[in-house]
This record gives sequence, structure tokens and C-alpha cells, in this order.
Amino acid sequence: MGRYFIRRVLYAIPALLVISFISFLLIQLPPGTFADTVAAEMMESASVNESAIRAIEERYGLNQPIMVQYWKWISGILLRGDFGESFIWNRPVAPLMWERLGLTLVLTASAFIFVCVVSVPIGIFSAVRQYSVGDYIATSLGFLGLAVPSFLFALILMYIGFRYFGTSIGGFFSPDFARAEWSWARVADLLSNLWMPMLAVGLAGTASLIRIVRANLLDELLKPYVAAARAKGLSELSLLLKYPVRLALIPFVATVGWMLPQLVSGATIVSVVMSLPTTGPMLLRSLLGQDMYLAASFIMMLSGLTVIGTLISDVLLALVDPRIRFT
Repeated sequence: MGRYFIRRVLYAIPALLVISFISFLLIQLPPGTFADTVAAEMMESASVNESAIRAIEERYGLNQPIMVQYWKWISGILLRGDFGESFIWNRPVAPLMWERLGLTLVLTASAFIFVCVVSVPIGIFSAVRQYSVGDYIATSLGFLGLAVPSFLFALILMYIGFRYFGTSIGGFFSPDFARAEWSWARVADLLSNLWMPMLAVGLAGTASLIRIVRANLLDELLKPYVAAARAKGLSELSLLLKYPVRLALIPFVATVGWMLPQLVSGATIVSVVMSLPTTGPMLLRSLLGQDMYLAASFIMMLSGLTVIGTLISDVLLALVDPRIRFT
């Protein structure tokens, strides 16, 4: 198992390097640079200051070839942990990312836990009680969750939270704790406001995974080994948990690799709608302003979550199905 884990980690390192280059290249594809954006803003207010434009190009290396810019950026990350400087905020990228990354991880982790805790039991119940009233209800809610956009569900939750629970609209904190120092009271306030964005982000993933668990478990329950185990006198609960559920969870575990980036990307629109201080709104603004270092760092982080999620998925699959360790 240890050798399997080390091999998967070694596979992830070159993948992250390739992702970093593709991320940086994607930012360079749109025509123009940040200097052109500044020049356009100058034209709207007054004449263009050519010397100021050249100073911006020299400061950020915008007049250099793409490969030179990329090497300057990636070498700074690898050697010094320096992600470059944000053009829009005139600050180093790393502090800007870390300021919002913590709350982003809190939202993503809570949504992921919600998806797993809700989807697996409902999917198992729906498969075991096929065509029952509970199965029809779970199926209907699943289709509803897949059909309703996350931002629309966020607006509905904001109305319900404000109208019936008195919850503050927008943000992770109530007005009294928005700029307060961290304390247990602030943590409690965060948890009291976290349920709305958690539900908005995790609804679609929950609905999808309920269908996955149900379909795979139904397929396993029809296989001959289930009938053989039942004929040997094994109780229904032991039979269900020892064999079919374990095998039905293999496709579920395999989806972890794409669930993490999907939750983060889905949280972008929800964060804009609900005014959440996560990485999503900052990424959107950096893309619109052609802030290449900040945008490339965010895209690389989002893509890196796919690699990390795939690594977690591989390890969990190896635990669920020991045969995978030898592949």
C-alpha cells in the first residue's frame, strides 16, 4: 500500500507542472495585456501616458516572451514560494490567495461532507426500497437538485433564511462579527451562517451521487453472489453492508477526483450571488482584468485540486478494492 501511494504521488508531480504551464498559457491567449487594459482606461479619462504604460510593462515583464514570463513565475513559486504580484491589487499574489483560501476550503469541505453524508444513505435506501414511496421521493428530489441551478437555489435559501430564521443575507458572518477578531463566538457565528452556502453548493453533487449509488447498488443486488450469500443464512443487513454496498461504493469513490474542483467552481457563482469572501469572485475579477499572475495561480490551484482529488480517490479505491493496489 505504501509503494502504491508513493507511486501515485510521483505521478502527480509532473502532472502539476504541466498544469501550471497550461494555466499560464491560457491566461495569455486573450488578446492584449494588463498594460492595454490600463491604456484603455486612460483613454476614457484623459490622454494615454506612454511612459507609464512602458513602466508597467517593464515592472511586470509584459514585454518579454511567454516562456520567459512563465519561467520567472514558476521558478519563483518553486524556489521562494513567490506567486508574483497582482496587477489590480498591487500586492503579492500569495497573501491575496491565502486570505480567501481558508474560507473557501471551509465551504468546500463542509459541502463535500454534506454530499457524502446525505447521498450514500439515501442512495442505499432508495435501492433497497426500490419503487417504494421513499424511493420515488428521493428520485424526485434528485431530479430537482440536478435541474435547479446553484445560484437560483442560493437565492431561494437566502430568502428562506432571512424570512423565517432571521439569518443575515450575504457573507459568512453576521454584521457584528464581519470584522471582529477570531474567537469561539465568531466561529459559532460562522457555523450558523454556513448552512446556506453549503446547501447551495452541495445540492447538485448530492443529487448526482444519490443516482450513482442507487444505480450501482441495484446492479450488485441482482448478481448471483448475493443470492448465494442469502441462501447461506446471512442476515440482510450483514449481507448488504459486507458485499453489495462495498462494491457499489467503488464508482462513488472514483468520483472524488472531480467532485473537489466541481464544488470549488460551483461555489464561484454562489459566492458572487451571496457575497461570500472566497476565491471565486477574486478569480473572476482577475480574469476580467487580465491579472495573469493572480488568475494563473487560481487556475493552477483549481486544477491542482483535481490532481489531489484523483490521488485521494486512488488511495480510497485501493482501500475499498485491494485488487487495485497491484495495478
